[in-house]
Amino acid sequence: MPSVENAVTIPQLIAAAARAYGDSSAIEEAGRRISYRELDQLRRQAARALLALGVQAGERVAIWAPNIWEWIVAATALQSIGAALVPLNTRMKGAEAGFVLRESGASLLFVIGEFLGVDYPRLLEGESLPALRRIVSLRGASHGALAWADFLSLAAEISPAELVVREEAVNPQSLSDLLFTSGTTGNPKGVMTQHGQNLMVVRDWSAVVGLREGDRYLIVNPFFHSFGYKAGWLAALMRGCTILPQQVFDVQAVLECVARERISVLPGPPTLYQSLLAHPQRAQYDLSSLRVAVTGAAAIPVQMIHRMRDELGFQTIITAYGLTEVCGFATICRAGDAPELVATTSGRAMPGIEICCVDAEGHLLPPGEPGEVLVRGYNLMQGYFNDPQASLETIDSDGWLHTGDIGVLDEQGYLRITDRLKDMFITGGFNVYPAEIEQCLLKYPGLAQVAVIGIPDERLGEVAMAFLLPTPGNTVEEPAFIAWCREQMANYKVPRRVQVVQAMPLNASGKVTKNALRELASAAV
Repeated sequence: MPSVENAVTIPQLIAAAARAYGDSSAIEEAGRRISYRELDQLRRQAARALLALGVQAGERVAIWAPNIWEWIVAATALQSIGAALVPLNTRMKGAEAGFVLRESGASLLFVIGEFLGVDYPRLLEGESLPALRRIVSLRGASHGALAWADFLSLAAEISPAELVVREEAVNPQSLSDLLFTSGTTGNPKGVMTQHGQNLMVVRDWSAVVGLREGDRYLIVNPFFHSFGYKAGWLAALMRGCTILPQQVFDVQAVLECVARERISVLPGPPTLYQSLLAHPQRAQYDLSSLRVAVTGAAAIPVQMIHRMRDELGFQTIITAYGLTEVCGFATICRAGDAPELVATTSGRAMPGIEICCVDAEGHLLPPGEPGEVLVRGYNLMQGYFNDPQASLETIDSDGWLHTGDIGVLDEQGYLRITDRLKDMFITGGFNVYPAEIEQCLLKYPGLAQVAVIGIPDERLGEVAMAFLLPTPGNTVEEPAFIAWCREQMANYKVPRRVQVVQAMPLNASGKVTKNALRELASAAV
């Protein structure tokens, strides 16, 4: 039987972790403590229930829920029988979730009945989902969904031996997940990655970060994102940590949890640490247990790194850079790096991974010269699901993945991201794709043309600003427009500023020049 270090599939890892860490606490959430041994038992029970529902190897199974313990059980169970995990963003509206479910061909959906006042299954009413055979409610009753307890009871129909056969058929090359990410076309694409490559990169990441057996890991990053999933619960289970999931980021709740639960590992976007440092009652909480912080996705002031060490007590502060297309990991700082290096770079390439910068013609650039960031290594995706053309456009014939980001490498190989070839920007740690928002906004009555850019925001890094060109004779009322946007898309995508224009700035080929819009936005402040 493989050890935790030698596991090459996720079911092997969970089984090995149960043997290695036994009755140690794996997850603590909602008043429940689940040991490593019990987690493995729950995984096997849920996997047998999936077999009872006829889920086949290679099928896609989606999860649409916040950070709860059932999420981890469902994910590891479906991966144990050779199905691929399709996480759905909890901020999605029905049409957005419906698109991902259709594109992935998901045959089964695990969902939460209600979260933050939203009935998730009801959001899908009216969506055409021909491949979806069953919905299982992880927590809370929901019309038309199989309750979690009833789902688990189906395991009785399948023998443990049948599960063993399916588990043994899973190999390092089996598809483990399909994470959807948008691109410049505006349509989300499913990124395919495998069991073996994910475990290898997570193993390297957790070693660099310094995760230890017994660490208490507060996971605020959502499980549907590679930060909360791969650098989150998967890394924690590999290292024998205790996972404490948090469903919603609330500064007060984080402070209380750190003090009460003696949290030692707390990754998150820079906004998380900024919020903790700015909290007026922070001094009332004992934060002395904090040891490891991992951040990224936005520029960080050097002073903030110093304050995280001096005032929050972090011994290890690490920044990193990655994309969904590289299993979420590409570069990372190392423990002991100077605060200035942590603040101004995203670290250097992880073991076994190559990074370079090239000019517009694809020529390799020397250190200090800005160019497009390329990544090559075992961590590259297997391609975009059902989109071979987009896959060929992203990974070249030499095996380099073109990130669309512009960066500079220094003499030591440390990477500094300076801009984006794509228009994508980051709001509070979430990737935001203007083309996707623009496609949605064009559905609003009376609009001839729209353009979206990212503008600076003190708290969230960048937020969306929309430029609107109405059709002749029409006007746009901003309050009604924003209210409509909130119904159509996840909150982090909703434009925070709106400007109605009489004409869009266009280049010679008729495309909107986003730089001219950025100048307009700056002039209007």
